[in-house]
Amino acid sequence: MKVDVAIIGAGPAGLLLGHLLRAEGIDCAVLERRTGAHVLSRIRAGVLEQVTAGLMERLGLDARMKAEGLPHEGFNLADGERLIRIDVKALTGKEVVVYGQTELTRDLMDAAANRGLDVIYEAADVALRDIESDAPYVTYSRDGGGQRIDARFIVGCDGFHGPSRQAVPASAGRTFEQVYPFGWLGILADVPPCNHELIYANHERGFALASMRSETRSRYYIDVPLTEQIEDWPDDRIWDELAVRLGPDAAAAMTRGPSIEKSIAPLRSFVFEPMRHGSLMLCGDAAHIVPPTGAKGLNLAASDVYYAAEALTGFFKANDNDAIAAYSARALARVWKSERFSWALTKLMHRFPGDGSFERRMQIAELDYIASSEAAQRSIAENYVGLPV
Repeated sequence: MKVDVAIIGAGPAGLLLGHLLRAEGIDCAVLERRTGAHVLSRIRAGVLEQVTAGLMERLGLDARMKAEGLPHEGFNLADGERLIRIDVKALTGKEVVVYGQTELTRDLMDAAANRGLDVIYEAADVALRDIESDAPYVTYSRDGGGQRIDARFIVGCDGFHGPSRQAVPASAGRTFEQVYPFGWLGILADVPPCNHELIYANHERGFALASMRSETRSRYYIDVPLTEQIEDWPDDRIWDELAVRLGPDAAAAMTRGPSIEKSIAPLRSFVFEPMRHGSLMLCGDAAHIVPPTGAKGLNLAASDVYYAAEALTGFFKANDNDAIAAYSARALARVWKSERFSWALTKLMHRFPGDGSFERRMQIAELDYIASSEAAQRSIAENYVGLPV
């Protein structure tokens, strides 16, 4: 097979890029090592910035998102019994949409065949070849045989553990990483949310987050040491801990129910530079990871895809090499700003094991400042709703 662009990874980033390129008449194929069912089984974030929602609208794939998504005009920071509401709509004129990543991925999947997007699932042993040349190719095995896709560009949307970033020579890249001393224990349940907006809580017992996927499905988190095992957290223990950390008002409005999914996710900040090497471009978790505080993961991948699609379209339609050359710098400028916001919000809302009374006083002072300063709230709102691309 020969295409203009070979895309590695059929998560939301890879599918979104594939659709954007096909809409411009650019020939591409998407390779995914898992089954489609497995891709849809992954429970991920659900807060969409305007850049992400806007790309779905641009593709004409936003009907279900508009019908089922929940527009949010603000969110809340809690510290003890205090609730600080950040009025995103009033401060920025914009809003976010709560719509599960799984549902967005399903929309992209369902539209692929009708729009001529070739998605190859269960592609094993994917390897990227000759990426420093103008004629890279990808090899993989499927149905017991070896396969090859020739392309002009390869785009790696295959996550932190995928082969794309590993194909870049060690001497050609640099990594920046911060590993956090806790993970997020998440519980998903078919119960109505305790608040119509998200609540990020900083409590003496630890962090908690009240969020939702719909008006009848809730997603809650608490931070736990990395040594914790999910087996030691039955549902009742999680609900009890959430009730304490989120505060009495949220606890009174909380509906408990059996979990339909539980997991513990470690937190890290990670950036790989540059995001392009030769004929290979990296998007999303293949190049960077943010802690989930602030809901930037999927949205940052979407902005990468925006820049990559623009650069590739310029190359194939106008022979514009400059856009390809500028891709990494453009994407990284937004990546680092999102990393900063996610890191700062994580530091503000979590109690770190090594922190003492000084660090706690700094958190209290910062929350006091946010509560009393419109300028501080506007800065948070601008970052939360998504900086311009």
